Amino acid sequence: MAIGMLTLELYLPLVESLKDKRRIVRPLLHRLRREYNVSVCEAEAQDDLTRAVIQVVCVSHNGTSAHRHLQNVANHVERWRLDAELVDYWIEMLG
Repeated sequence: MAIGMLTLELYLPLVESLKDKRRIVRPLLHRLRREYNVSVCEAEAQDDLTRAVIQVVCVSHNGTSAHRHLQNVANHVERWRLDAELVDYWIEMLG
């Protein structure tokens, strides 16, 4: 069994309030849960208006499969939203 964690760093250029940020981040979290069957949370920068750090975790039967799944998530996040720019991401294998 393998556990993989994807950390996504997003830049939110059009956000002027925490409510605006929530309108972008919350639907993204729900969509990731629904479409990829992963655990997801906003991990850092909750009070920073123009930055969001999202962590995605999956469990798989092997490390290669978990890494591929998380890479697929990162690729789709990059294309999903026009109001959130994927600045950086990294994948860690935890087990």
